Amino acid sequence: QVHLVESGGGLVQAGGSLRLSCAASGRTFSNLAMGWFRQAPGKQREFVAGITRSGGSTSYADSVKGRFTISRDNAENTMYLQMNSLKPEDTAVYYCAARPMLYYSNSAIEYNYWGQGTQVTVSS
Repeated sequence: QVHLVESGGGLVQAGGSLRLSCAASGRTFSNLAMGWFRQAPGKQREFVAGITRSGGSTSYADSVKGRFTISRDNAENTMYLQMNSLKPEDTAVYYCAARPMLYYSNSAIEYNYWGQGTQVTVSS
């Protein structure tokens, strides 16, 4: 079993930055591929970014490419999402997810474990 806890969400003006964290426990973190997803009101949960077990490979949704950066610290059992140049359309609940595989997936159903989510609100 894996327990994931997100933090770092909040209210920010357009153009601002936030850094989300996802702390993991319960299983060797370096054995988990990780992903960030988000869900806005009335919309489906969507892939934001993914990172392999080692952190050597990452992937981003086109909507955040060049603005967001995913990273992980396996020694600290933590994953991060640095979000810059935020836009009102980035407003959503952000979730971290884990799967006991080498590679991430951009499909939510491929993940076994989820955090409770953290709210990000970007005002215009």
